[in-house]
Amino acid sequence: MAKILDGNILSKAIKNEIKAEIERDNLKVGLAVILVGDDPASHIYVNYKQKDCAECGIESSKYILSESAGTDELLSLIDTLNEDSGVNGILIQQPLPKQIDLTAANERINPLKDVDAFRADNVGRITIGDYTLGSCTPAGVMEMLRREEIPVSGKECVVVGRSNIVGKPMAMMLLHEHGTVTICHSRTANLKEVCKRADILVAAIGKANFISAEYVKKGAVVIDVGINRNEDNKLCGDVDFAAVEPLAGYITPVPGGVGPMTRAMLMKNTLTAMKLQSELNKA
Repeated sequence: MAKILDGNILSKAIKNEIKAEIERDNLKVGLAVILVGDDPASHIYVNYKQKDCAECGIESSKYILSESAGTDELLSLIDTLNEDSGVNGILIQQPLPKQIDLTAANERINPLKDVDAFRADNVGRITIGDYTLGSCTPAGVMEMLRREEIPVSGKECVVVGRSNIVGKPMAMMLLHEHGTVTICHSRTANLKEVCKRADILVAAIGKANFISAEYVKKGAVVIDVGINRNEDNKLCGDVDFAAVEPLAGYITPVPGGVGPMTRAMLMKNTLTAMKLQSELNKA
């Protein structure tokens, strides 16, 4: 039976550490979240993030634009938030309406306020291993491995998925910790065989219960990044948990695994961003 990697417990510890530092040093930290449109799931996710902010002692503000808002309106708001010294981090909640240019919006955010680390320059820093703001989901996975004392160095690591948000930065972070990394995708030949080599398997493809026991080596660390709905409309991951859990050495549940760690790293990035901006202002 696998050990369950409980993201709720681990993320609570991280948020407590952030709160303690903010209170000890009497820091003022602010996060602005931008919503465009009325997507119900997006509003739920933003509410979770605002709750996290409250737990950490971070001031949160929410800005809502209409479903019909254009790119120029969003860029104007970002410009205002860039100039606001009380805002240390800016997050654009996705998905966005189709008329919005997401790349332009991400690139408009001050790089020191890019707490999602989506700007091209911040992604580049992750690639070369010289970064202070890491993509929240991969950073959350790495923090989980570190806190559970699961070694990466010398291990065979397989990342299933090549998105700019998770797959690519995940692979880079594992590589920086001296893992031997393979990135798989929709055109990978012999996917089951490749996955079954993995000591650490990260599933980030967005297909419900896709990774079955046939993909997993006995004793492997299985990290499930997916958030999907199954045929019964219940939340599930990319990994068939019931089938894989008896085989794995460690496994993350969905929900309650990587998700809370992603949000905790957003809080950590916001605190880090505040420190970076403070140092720049002193210079």
